Amino acid sequence: MRLCEALRPVAASLILCVSLLWLLSPLAAKTAGPALDPSYVPALGAADHFLQAWQSGDVESGTVLLSSHAKEAATTDVVEKFFSNAAPSAYEIGRGKLVKRGRYEFPVVLVSGASKDVRTRRRFSSIIVVKTGNNDWAVDKLP
Repeated sequence: MRLCEALRPVAASLILCVSLLWLLSPLAAKTAGPALDPSYVPALGAADHFLQAWQSGDVESGTVLLSSHAKEAATTDVVEKFFSNAAPSAYEIGRGKLVKRGRYEFPVVLVSGASKDVRTRRRFSSIIVVKTGNNDWAVDKLP
């Protein structure tokens, strides 16, 4: 019993040292980033929904997620060509950045052609998402 009581302060200081080392470590610095803007999550969600439509070749769902500016800039043929996916496809979305209030840019990688007859192709691009109303977001630039 006396040994446990004697070791209690040593254990407490050991826990404190380990905690301080963790807080000062590079790994802790990487996991604790700056606070996100509350609009980041819905903007990321809009980008993700749009790319899910691309992945499944769903032109209608993808077109609904386009801003009026994007619809004017891209012809119907360009939009349909973008969504036409004969081969299996996937995508990656990187960490977005706030370009200006109500506008985010997300780096994306579009991966297509992953079959045994077709070589896998990776296309690096970005997607711009803009706030169009009360927590509504739309894609303003196709990747």
